[in-house]
Order: sequence, then structure tokens, then C-alpha cells
Amino acid sequence: MGVAAGPIRVVVAKPGLDGHDRGAKVIARALRDAGMEVIYTGLHQTPEQIVDTAIQEDADAIGLSILSGAHNTLFAAVIDLLRERDAEDILVFGGGIIPEADIPLLKEKGVAEIFTPGATTASIVDWVRTNARQPAQA
Repeated sequence: MGVAAGPIRVVVAKPGLDGHDRGAKVIARALRDAGMEVIYTGLHQTPEQIVDTAIQEDADAIGLSILSGAHNTLFAAVIDLLRERDAEDILVFGGGIIPEADIPLLKEKGVAEIFTPGATTASIVDWVRTNARQPAQA
């Protein structure tokens, strides 16, 4: 995928059976209010659905939110699918209830950043701006 013109595009997704999406919606709104295009996939998405959406929407980044404890499995599945589909240039970041001990393993697997409870929306917006593919200047 090339660098697209226009705002940074972010897919915000809730993989797995986790039914709590308030945090994901707060992040989606903060990114949107910061001028990014946000595609919120809704609850109970499979890794395949998330990756399909990101590719179809020409996303620059995927933000995953998990509170269910399945982060190691679901984050890895998204990363693996991006690799299989030659879409490794889509940045993956995540947040939710993720034990500090699991963060290095997730980063080793390819998750660029993890935001835990207490992270500010401003810090997340700044991180995405700094790390997502930057749109080409017109």
C-alpha cells in the first residue's frame, strides 16, 4: 500500500467476545476530533473481519481494544493476518485491560504500542499522529 493523500485513516475494533466498547468509542471520537478518519467496526469482530476492513478502507492503522483477557491470541491473529495479506504497513496498536507483563510479548509479536487504563486521549492521538503512515502533502 502506498501513502495516501488525506487524513490518517484508523480502524478501531473490538475483537472477540468482549462486549464493553465505551473506551473504544472514546478513542474513536478523540481520533476523529483530531482530524483523522475513523472506521469503528463495532463489537464481536473476528481478526479476519478487522483485517478485511482495514485493507478495504486503506487504513493507516488499526486500534484494538480488549478487556476480555484474550489480547495475546487476538492481537497475534491480527498481526499474522496482516503479514499473510502483505499489509504489514498497517500499524497496529491496542489498549484495554492488559497486564504489564504481557506488553513486551505483544510488542515482540508486532503490536506497535499498548495503552493501558489511565492513558490520556491526547497521548493516544499524539502517538498515532507520530507513528501512523503520514499522508502525502498535496
